[in-house]
Amino acid sequence: MAGAIISSNGMLPTRGLIAILALALILEPRAFAQPLPPQTAAPLPDLGGSGSAALSPGMERRLGESVMREIRSRDPTYVEDPEVSEYLSQMGARLSAVMSGARYDFEFFVIRDPSINAFALPGGFVGVHTGLVSAADTESELAAVLGHELSHVTQRHISRMVGQQDQMQIPFLAAMAAALVLGMRRPDLAAGAMAATQGAAISMQAGYSREFEREADRVGLEAMSAAGYDPRAMAVFFEKLQRATRLMDDGSFPGYLRSHPVTTERIADAQNKSERMPYRQHLDSVDFYIVKAKLAAETGEPREAVMRFEGAIQDKRYANEAAARYGLTTALLRAKRPQDAAREYQQMVAAGGRGPMVETLGARVKRANGDRAGALAALAQARSRYPQSRPIVYMYAEALQDAGSNKEAAALLEDAVRLYPRDARLHSLQAKTYAALGKRLLQHQSQAEYYVLEGSLPAAIEQLQLARTAGDGDFYQLSMVDARLKDLRAQHQAENPKEQKR
Repeated sequence: MAGAIISSNGMLPTRGLIAILALALILEPRAFAQPLPPQTAAPLPDLGGSGSAALSPGMERRLGESVMREIRSRDPTYVEDPEVSEYLSQMGARLSAVMSGARYDFEFFVIRDPSINAFALPGGFVGVHTGLVSAADTESELAAVLGHELSHVTQRHISRMVGQQDQMQIPFLAAMAAALVLGMRRPDLAAGAMAATQGAAISMQAGYSREFEREADRVGLEAMSAAGYDPRAMAVFFEKLQRATRLMDDGSFPGYLRSHPVTTERIADAQNKSERMPYRQHLDSVDFYIVKAKLAAETGEPREAVMRFEGAIQDKRYANEAAARYGLTTALLRAKRPQDAAREYQQMVAAGGRGPMVETLGARVKRANGDRAGALAALAQARSRYPQSRPIVYMYAEALQDAGSNKEAAALLEDAVRLYPRDARLHSLQAKTYAALGKRLLQHQSQAEYYVLEGSLPAAIEQLQLARTAGDGDFYQLSMVDARLKDLRAQHQAENPKEQKR
């Protein structure tokens, strides 16, 4: 594997470097989500060396997109849930708004994994394990982790680490290549492969990692407090993580949490700093409990999930009744009991359930009971109530497509794309709609933008070439395609200078 990536002169080509560094970020052990300090911290030190400027912000984004493409296509634990991602994004936006210099388009995604963990990728991508959401008893505990991760990105820890690799680039990257063979979902084995091949290089890397973790703890606390969350929740969650780490000797959890245990020193430091901050009593949102219920309802066998929620409701073992009934409704749908789900949904609404996730669940219940027209009408109403909710737009567009109302779907998606031009899913839905309408140029143009956002420039260029020969575009549309094609070719050539222009 390493031989295929390292060139004959002993150096890594740019593409190989990007791929391996990306994998390094996924495989690197990170107890409590590679925390990140907000940019309220002191200016970054000049670490020196030619590698200190190895990754520009643009390259970081492309590298992150490359990793995300691999995760989406190859990782079976990747959760395609726009509602959970939107909730995490809203929390992330609240935190990043108080971070000086946070100029990233953060994107959050979920990994179905029971371990308490999260991780940051270059360019603003943040992964969150379902085990982390389940373990967080309060919204402030979850905010402690997300603020920590956002800081890794805003402080550009990735580039700062690369800047220290001058004397160990080859063994470091070769070890990453070996780790890749073991697979992204076995980071415990991958970490062992790296340790076996790197020796002193691993020790140096681990040292900087500890420095960044301490910085992330400090700045994360500042971001939490400024965003209105309770900063004391960080120490509480650290203690919870420490207890969880002690239970991992049975091998049921990935080994990478053992590599970076939460120390008593970190807990004490978080406690001391938070005690000097203003006390903030944060009221947890209903969405927080609904997200927890949704993830729990979609875990394990459907019948067992139904029994868990039925027992919790019967014994009143819940923090929020509406959220518990949301979980039961979701579990009943998974168990293919749509009529029971419809009855439970009404009880959830009576218990105070409301919001975008409640509206979309109602549409799913109607659809499961064969009422497609009712589901479409419910989504239209939800769209008018919550015009900023992209998950509603996704579901509404798909319902319109299924109903054959592609002109209405096209109009809906054109408006949404203008508001959110960097939303890959919107471009994908738009391409499907244009295909149904027979608008080939627009179909390939939308598909090209989808590939751009997924980090695949060659595929995007190919789609634009197809758009040019579609035969149904006017002069203005063809001019736009040509201009975009020129830009993407230039970008691809800049990132791959040894390749000939196509």
